Amino acid sequence: MPVLHLNDENFRKEVVESKIPCLVDFWAEWCGPCKRVGPLVDELAAEYEGKFKVAKLNVEEAQRTAQFYGVMSIPTLLFFKDGKVTEQIIGVVRKEELKAKIEEHL
Repeated sequence: MPVLHLNDENFRKEVVESKIPCLVDFWAEWCGPCKRVGPLVDELAAEYEGKFKVAKLNVEEAQRTAQFYGVMSIPTLLFFKDGKVTEQIIGVVRKEELKAKIEEHL
């Protein structure tokens, strides 16, 4: 499954109301570190299809949601379970670290 692309309109339905845990990558087109994390997020979306929802939210296009969650630096990765943020990672992270965090939240 490809990464789900979020916006201010679909965030609640896709993440807050999700029956399975979610990872949301808050990013922007101009962000260099985001370009390093993005492909990892894409790979994880395929690996965890059906078990863990993996999504991206462009902060330039969904400023209201980014502001609501207090995203000040990007990339910011937020883990959600039962509609609540359970963990936050800011900056570049290795794929192995992300996989370990996903496994913790399953």
